[in-house]
Formats: sequence, C-alpha cells, structure tokens
Amino acid sequence: MSRDARPSEPRHASVDVRVRYAETDQQGVAYHAHYFVWMEIGRTEHLKRLGFPYDRLEAEGLLFAVSEASCVYRGAARYEDRVAIRTRVEAVRSRAVEFAYDLSVDGRTIAEGKTTLLALDPDRRPRRIPQAIAAALREG
Repeated sequence: MSRDARPSEPRHASVDVRVRYAETDQQGVAYHAHYFVWMEIGRTEHLKRLGFPYDRLEAEGLLFAVSEASCVYRGAARYEDRVAIRTRVEAVRSRAVEFAYDLSVDGRTIAEGKTTLLALDPDRRPRRIPQAIAAALREG
C-alpha cells in the first residue's frame, strides 16, 4: 500500500452525545470549541471499536498527539440536542493518521472536521505507527 494510503471502503464509527447546559452560551447554542471535544469522543470510540483503546496504545508505547485540527461549521447544536458523531479514517501514513468527522443533529449536518494525529514514542519523539495498528486503521 502506498505511503499515503486510504482505506478502500471508508467505514464509520458512530456515537451520540447530548449537548449539556454547561456547553452552551446564554442563547442555548453550543460553544464552538466543544465541537473539537466531540470529535475526540468520536475518535476515541472509533479506536476502541478497532480494538485499540488509548490505554492499550499507551501500554504498547504509542502516543497520538493532535498536530492539526479543523472544523467547518454548517449549523448550530443547542442545549439538549443529540449530536451524532460519525468518524472515519481518512488517511494513514507511516507516522500520522488523519480522521474525518461529520457531526449532525436530526440528520442535518452541523459541522465537518478533520484532525491529524502524529505518532509519538513515550519520550514524545515521532515514531512509526506499528504495522498491526496501521493495518486496523486502514481497514477501519
């Protein structure tokens, strides 16, 4: 597979979160920074479903650090909305993985995001993603 390989059939992991009062402003609209927290929830759930929860990755000497994050806002989430977070692996490289996210409320997309995570060793130096993990990411 090429250095910048993409999964042949993108698979999604889905998880829902309910917008809490503490995540909203006076108008009941979710504060924009919480969308990145929701993306992290989607990403950690996706990794867990692939068999690689963060505690297992860390036990195997692999840390992931967000090196890039973006979000395009298309609508608003409000207090008590159920936000559906769909997460997929967009690309896997030797030392990085890119995730893509679709956040929606009642089937209406409210945001699309991407994060790139850099693989690090326990001393916080860049390292290669182990083959078994990279293969699971490519398939999942």
